[in-house]
Amino acid sequence: MGIYLSSPKTEKFSEDGENARVRYGLSSMQGWRATMEDALKVMGIYLSSPKTEKFSEDGENARVRYGLSSMQGWRATMEDAHAAIPDLDASTSFFGVYDGHGGKVVAKFCAKYLHQQVLKYEAYLHGDIGTSVQKAFFRMDEMMRGQRGWRELAALGDKLNKFTGMIEGLIWSPKNGDGNNHVDDWAFEEGPHSDFSGPTSGCTACVAIMRENQLIVSNAGDSRCVISRKGQAYNLSRDHKPDLEVERERILKAGGFIHAGRVNGSLNLARAIGDMEFKQNKFLPAEKQIVTANPDINTVELCDDDNFIVLACDGIWDCMSSQQLVDFIHEQLKSENKLSAVCERVLDRCLAPSTAGGEGCDNMTMILVQFKKPFQSGASAVEKLPASSETLPASGEANTETKPAECESSS
Repeated sequence: MGIYLSSPKTEKFSEDGENARVRYGLSSMQGWRATMEDALKVMGIYLSSPKTEKFSEDGENARVRYGLSSMQGWRATMEDAHAAIPDLDASTSFFGVYDGHGGKVVAKFCAKYLHQQVLKYEAYLHGDIGTSVQKAFFRMDEMMRGQRGWRELAALGDKLNKFTGMIEGLIWSPKNGDGNNHVDDWAFEEGPHSDFSGPTSGCTACVAIMRENQLIVSNAGDSRCVISRKGQAYNLSRDHKPDLEVERERILKAGGFIHAGRVNGSLNLARAIGDMEFKQNKFLPAEKQIVTANPDINTVELCDDDNFIVLACDGIWDCMSSQQLVDFIHEQLKSENKLSAVCERVLDRCLAPSTAGGEGCDNMTMILVQFKKPFQSGASAVEKLPASSETLPASGEANTETKPAECESSS
């Protein structure tokens, strides 16, 4: 008794899911057995119900006003981080979105330190913000190595931070902790982790820096920055997916491969900060590794035709196109002046009712920045730094123009 049935039970329990590092599918079936005694569990993908509490913030200075909001959603952990520094210096504002994968520590590390590093380089003092921010992206990988890097990541990691008492899991913003009032020299430390090669987890980084009427956008990964000019959406960054020709060429030359749209069958991004397992070729510079932190950089001259910019992680862009989001924001601004409230409405709109479809189930972070006008001079079309950097429509957005049209002269 109790071993086999007279006929098999062929009904199956099946499930699919994915994140930035893996795709999975599973299935189980009772079969001829009288009872189902197998068990399985996939950890860390989705919750049974979404966490819809939001971290929101508003701020402004003489140049800009901004609002932001972040939400964990269906994900088991919150791996996004952000930085909103309206006064990076007396004439400069900084905004950044960091979408973590494989863990949250790299995103939190960048939110804490990347804007500080931008200030350190001589290029910044001479007005070359693009070069300075590019160096800061690479510097993140360098700083996360060795004993000092290990210690800093551990303090931002999954345990109670014994120095501050802050419990891991709060959505990270520099205003929760360190700001930009001091720049760390990052001295070398001896210790048991001196040979630490850096984290295997990583994050995207999409950064917008505004100085006077100049906007510099730096991006590595698939978070995105979009500008609304006369209500038209223009992508100021490119989603770095492995199947893009320039990414594919670098990946293959560095000894990697692409399988099912993923680098080495694992990572669905071609550029990211962290992910040191893909940056181990000692014969290649950082910008030519399988996965690189090298950002595309675009410079835009702002004018009175510009309404706002949006920086957001792919949890938003998976659900709305650039133009759809710009249209939605314009509609909301007719009745809502608080920018963080507009961001919250976007997050609620994107949140999926269940995890069945996948879209709308990711962490979500969005920063909305409005410019205070008028600008001091007329503006030109996008100037690209470096020349190989292009503003491209995202997949499925063939109708999105590839660069803002020139603004009309105010004279």
